[in-house]
Amino acid sequence: MPQRQAGSEPCRTQVFQGGLAAALMRCLFFLSRLTPPLLLLLLCPLPVRAQAPTASAPSGTPGAQGCPEACACTAGGQANCSGRALPVVPAGLSWHVRRLLLDHNRVRALPPGAFVGAGALLRLDLRENGLRWVHARAFWGLSALQCLDLGANQLEALAPGTFAQLRALRNLSLADNRLARLEPATLGALPLLRALSLQNNELSELAPGVLADLPALGALGLRGNPWACGCALRPLCAWLRRHPRPAPETEALLCVSPGRLTLSPLAAFPDSAFSHCTQPLAARDLVVICSLGPVSFLASLAACLALGSVLAAWRARRRRRSAARRPPRRPPDPGSAPASPADLGRVAACART
Repeated sequence: MPQRQAGSEPCRTQVFQGGLAAALMRCLFFLSRLTPPLLLLLLCPLPVRAQAPTASAPSGTPGAQGCPEACACTAGGQANCSGRALPVVPAGLSWHVRRLLLDHNRVRALPPGAFVGAGALLRLDLRENGLRWVHARAFWGLSALQCLDLGANQLEALAPGTFAQLRALRNLSLADNRLARLEPATLGALPLLRALSLQNNELSELAPGVLADLPALGALGLRGNPWACGCALRPLCAWLRRHPRPAPETEALLCVSPGRLTLSPLAAFPDSAFSHCTQPLAARDLVVICSLGPVSFLASLAACLALGSVLAAWRARRRRRSAARRPPRRPPDPGSAPASPADLGRVAACART
């Protein structure tokens, strides 16, 4: 009896396997009668759904987290807002944005803190916006910014301290604007700035301290400006001699005034050509002179008052001493009568004899 039970187990297993095989065959026959598209959808739904987002990723994701709604952002941290007729800097900037493209829009002005929230920004492109006004604190908070393009706008002047906070800046373009003057306080001290584009503006000179605070500067775009070769251009000519340039670019830097120096190359002026120019006073010297002038005047006035007071006191004391040394005057005798004119005449007659 036990042997029969043990021998019947393989038989039951074979029966079960045979029934399962038959069921699988019936399922395959049923699936074979379905239409091919439906069959593919049933067999591989997951790969189709997984590939759909991958195909749309390169075009950017508008309105994603950390991305302005008017822009298209990518996973690399670029926010593309180019050519969207934006009148202001879009809101919603965050630390995820590394490159912000705002070129070919209508941003006419940059208010204070225009890029608040984008403290990790590395590149900012603001070309061709018709930009006319930039507040001195417009770029505050962008301490990591390395490249700033403000070219092809309508800037006529820049406030002092506009770029002073951009200590990591390496490339700055102010080309194709209307700048007539650039002060040292506008750029500030930019120790890492390597390239500065100033071509096609209305600059006739550069203030002496503009290039002094840019120790790493190696590329300077200057062509297309009405340079006046006077004493104010001495620092620029000295910088050009220390930084040789290609011949075509050097030949394009010409003076337009004064008359005797018209069309003279800027790089051809030696330092001896400015020997007639007086050395301008430094800002520290001006501060010392302006502070010493009023102080010295007040000191001399106080000294005069003190000396006059001492002299007046000395004279008064001298008068008192001389008055004390004089003998007192005797009062006239009340019993004596004044001499008459007859007596006076007899005295005179006696004197003659």
